Amino acid sequence: MMEYEILGNSVQTWIISLLFVLGAFVVVKLISFLSRKFLEPLVRRTRTGVDDIVYYSLEPPLKFAVMLLGIWIAIHRLVYPDDLVKYVDNAYRILIVLDVTWVLARLSGALLQRYWGQKSDGHFQKMTPVVKRTVLVLVWIIGTVTALSNVGVDINALWGTLGIGGIAFALAAQDTVKNIFGAITIFTDKPFGIGDTINVNGMEGTVVDVGMRSTRILGYDRRITSYPNYKITDASIVNISSEPMRRVTVKLGLTYDTTARKMAEALDILRSLPAKVENVSRNPSDITAYFSEYADSSLNITFYYYIEKQGDILKAMSDMNMAILESFGEAGLEFAFPTRTLFVQQDGSECRTDGGPTAGR
Repeated sequence: MMEYEILGNSVQTWIISLLFVLGAFVVVKLISFLSRKFLEPLVRRTRTGVDDIVYYSLEPPLKFAVMLLGIWIAIHRLVYPDDLVKYVDNAYRILIVLDVTWVLARLSGALLQRYWGQKSDGHFQKMTPVVKRTVLVLVWIIGTVTALSNVGVDINALWGTLGIGGIAFALAAQDTVKNIFGAITIFTDKPFGIGDTINVNGMEGTVVDVGMRSTRILGYDRRITSYPNYKITDASIVNISSEPMRRVTVKLGLTYDTTARKMAEALDILRSLPAKVENVSRNPSDITAYFSEYADSSLNITFYYYIEKQGDILKAMSDMNMAILESFGEAGLEFAFPTRTLFVQQDGSECRTDGGPTAGR
């Protein structure tokens, strides 16, 4: 029975080949057990971080290499056509190079994360994901080209073939290329970093990620919006997180029966209010209040003040508005609202309406 042939190989040969595959699987499990039980605790106890990076980079590719070795021995014990042998050997050459590339990709990613992401300054630290992705793409491109070259693929001819369709591909991928250069521009120009609150063409939110294709912004409605990088670089960007203070404009309208003395009193009240509201700048140069115009139904005042960086903007604005309302009420200053005056002729045959200044009654 053991000498019975299946596809040109005896049952005994098939069983031994399967045992090699099973043995490789057992070795992989043994490596996982030993590394988790002994090697990983030992690596964690050392002060240097180099051994952690090497351990992280080597373990999965090493287990994959063991499985490749077991399957390769099992396959080469079997008898099969020469053409198939060539294809199997070429496939293994590619897999071996890709396994080495996997090691280099994991090693470069871990090194970047540790020595760029943890030890660089704030801006470059926030940009670590983009740098890491770029390096990994380059490593895998080089590894793939090397693997194809090892199996006899003419790389120059391959590039020439790709060049024929390069124009069509470039037209199809022009937005992707623009997005990649947009990410590089964000790197170098540093208009914002991850965690900054920005305003892009009226959309305001917090930057949560900058990728090779898009920048993701978390809006105040807790929704994430992805903007293509090239649109970000072409847009007008306001970095709210970098502003030292936030200027607030308040327009007030008083009734037309407000006297000059009362108007002067209103302006004095506004100039004194920042000293009474928390997180509002008390610097006199940051406080502006002036009688701005005669409107249709009101005497208008324009008031500027600044909220300090550490302050809650919405709360400071609310506190200031409450202070204005209370102070004007105590001073007897009345706010105006739009009104119309009706004129009727004595015979009642014609009437007209005119907008005009009246008290807020």
